[in-house]
Amino acid sequence: MSTGTTVTTTPSSTFGAGVECFVCGAANAVSALQCRECSASLALVHDAKAQEREPKVVSIVGESNVGKTVYLGFLLDMLSQRAGDFEAIPKGAYSIDLQQVVISHMARRQFPPKTPMEADRWYWAYYQILQKATNKWVDLVMPDMAGESLAAEVATPKTFRVINSLLSKSAGTILLVDAAMAANGSAHPDFFALKMISYIDAMHRAKRDERITTPTAIVLCKADHCPECFDHPRRFVQANLNRLWNLTESRFANVEFFACSVVGSLGYAASETDGYVTPVPLHTALRGVLEPFQWIIEQV
Repeated sequence: MSTGTTVTTTPSSTFGAGVECFVCGAANAVSALQCRECSASLALVHDAKAQEREPKVVSIVGESNVGKTVYLGFLLDMLSQRAGDFEAIPKGAYSIDLQQVVISHMARRQFPPKTPMEADRWYWAYYQILQKATNKWVDLVMPDMAGESLAAEVATPKTFRVINSLLSKSAGTILLVDAAMAANGSAHPDFFALKMISYIDAMHRAKRDERITTPTAIVLCKADHCPECFDHPRRFVQANLNRLWNLTESRFANVEFFACSVVGSLGYAASETDGYVTPVPLHTALRGVLEPFQWIIEQV
């Protein structure tokens, strides 16, 4: 006899036997393209599983307009052209998208468009890197994170779960700082870098007498505006980014300082209608792009 109660049978969860996100660990459907929790590309999971080893993450962080997209695009392009003693193999066509966008735009004397805040629209790169001097292969995941998203996450932790998860998993971190602004007396680059380093310090939850050992490269971008950066990057940070310098000295055991520039000369174009001025990269002259990455690889 019926009791009048309707029993609904729920099919077994798609997520239980699905794909676990490499970044945040959330379960996803096998057919999903992006993680339902952090929006990371699930192509990373499938490609990493084929290698039978977990890839390492190198996070490139910095504020908006510091040049993260351009820096990462040129770095990937240099690696794919066997710069230095590296050999790089992209795992999946999606890994080539960022460098193609950067190189094609710069060839047309245009800066690439800003990275959207939405994590599901970021570029991801997954490369197998061989350093021939040591004959060591490393699987590396390098996302292009938006500066505005990083600022929002630093101000309110776990606003962007993908950023928190990435930085906590990072085998190394490259922090880009605007050297041109700092050389002109602006305290803004120093404060943003200080916030970013403080965020990383708090995330590791190290005790007062412990120092963070994750390799951290502080890179002075746009150093063509202040050539003294190339001669003594450590001294430049100590003099012009003293707040950042003091915190890294106190809390980070494995930190190094670098200077880099990408644009050889810069022009400006003004709109005839609204007078809006647009910077135009007249030509590229790469300097100091590979060195921070090489230092990170030697540490991991």
